[in-house]
Amino acid sequence: MAYEKNRRRPPREDDGTLMEGRNAVLETLRAGRAVDKVFVAEGARIGDVAAEARRHGVPVVTCDRRKLDHMSPTGNHQGVIAQTAAQEYVSLDDIFRVAEECGEVPLIVVCDGIEDPHNLGAIIRSAETAGAHGVVIPKRRAVGLTAAVARAAAGALAYVGVHKANNLAATLDEMKERGVWLFGAEADGTVGLYEAAFDRPTAIVIGSEGQGLSRLTRDKCDYIVSIPMRGRVNSLNASNAAAVLLFEAVRRRTQAD
Repeated sequence: MAYEKNRRRPPREDDGTLMEGRNAVLETLRAGRAVDKVFVAEGARIGDVAAEARRHGVPVVTCDRRKLDHMSPTGNHQGVIAQTAAQEYVSLDDIFRVAEECGEVPLIVVCDGIEDPHNLGAIIRSAETAGAHGVVIPKRRAVGLTAAVARAAAGALAYVGVHKANNLAATLDEMKERGVWLFGAEADGTVGLYEAAFDRPTAIVIGSEGQGLSRLTRDKCDYIVSIPMRGRVNSLNASNAAAVLLFEAVRRRTQAD
């Protein structure tokens, strides 16, 4: 299902999670703080920063210096800005541990390339209110836990953990090995929303705003779930679709108790 894009104008990189300047960024990386991306100006002589970022598996984005000028809160970025996470990420083990401690079968949300921070924040908020045990996002080609995401999540980040997967395909395989069934959301589903067996260990997989599920992610899903549409508009915003599936899972699990 290719979801409608959020109609808000995409924000610039959020000042609340930006670290700028060579030494500040280098020490942030060395300290092991969660960093989503490092932006480096073309021609900037900061190879040590880029090398440290790559050593920690942090994507390095080379861009025009004017982009950094636009992002910089102080105007003194020295050719490098790091976008740090508004909240520390958790491990996949942490998510399964939460489910075990609650005495519940896992309910997880997987975001396959969500780029709009308002959508990701809304998904995290829905996940928390539905009692999901965690959210999984990919490291690349997706928004991380920016301050804009934290605001859209409306406090939910304090209660639900987010795991950033270095390799989403491998993470999906690991989840399946742990007994989790993957339910992808697409318009041409192989099972209807009300027939999906969400009472078993479940990961609800939501695709990107523009393209829906990637081919590899779709192929790994055990079921493709379609949401019945009764109106003339045949698509939902990604965060709305996630909420629909999550609360159908809540209904199904409540009936099973």
